[in-house]
Amino acid sequence: MGTAVEASNEKANGSIAEKKPTVVFVLGGPGSGKGTQCANIVQHFGYTHLSAGDLLRAEIKSGSENGTMIQNMIKEGKIVPSEVTIKLLQRAIEENGNDKFLIDGFPRNEENRAAFEDVTKIEPAFVLFFDCSEEEMERRLLSRNQGREDDNIETIRKRFKVFLESSLPVIEHYDSRGKVRKIDAAKPVEEVFESVKAFFTSKNEKAD
Repeated sequence: MGTAVEASNEKANGSIAEKKPTVVFVLGGPGSGKGTQCANIVQHFGYTHLSAGDLLRAEIKSGSENGTMIQNMIKEGKIVPSEVTIKLLQRAIEENGNDKFLIDGFPRNEENRAAFEDVTKIEPAFVLFFDCSEEEMERRLLSRNQGREDDNIETIRKRFKVFLESSLPVIEHYDSRGKVRKIDAAKPVEEVFESVKAFFTSKNEKAD
């Protein structure tokens, strides 16, 4: 990241660094059930759930100049620059009274990861990785019938491919630092949450 980005984030860095939030990245392929589990973590452990996709959609809806730029990039099939997503996440963390955050579906790739740490000076406490076979994720996505246009077999397989190519290097990076907490996400929802709870409980005990 260049100095221009650092300079433009200097003020924000100060406030976010002073807040010293606990950040947990939540990663998993489409249909791995991470949204459901994030809701459970929020309810039981008092985290605030931030979805990078939701923040981008909300910015587009706001009609701001930034939102229009994001919308145009998505329409053209371009990837929204890391700095844009990070600034939205940073703002959401700063404006929220909480100091514990789940960041869902981000970082999507190594560039996102490096930029997030560089801009915010935050490293995640750990990464919750919902590991699920492609067959199971495919079955779930095809049966959930939420009327999502992207839930057809060709698109689903493309999304799996993108996830594997982009996100696995992020998981490997944090795994090498002992920060990945892997969950068998193919199990029933209740069992998955029992595994999730163990990571948050042991972490909280250590923090006390």
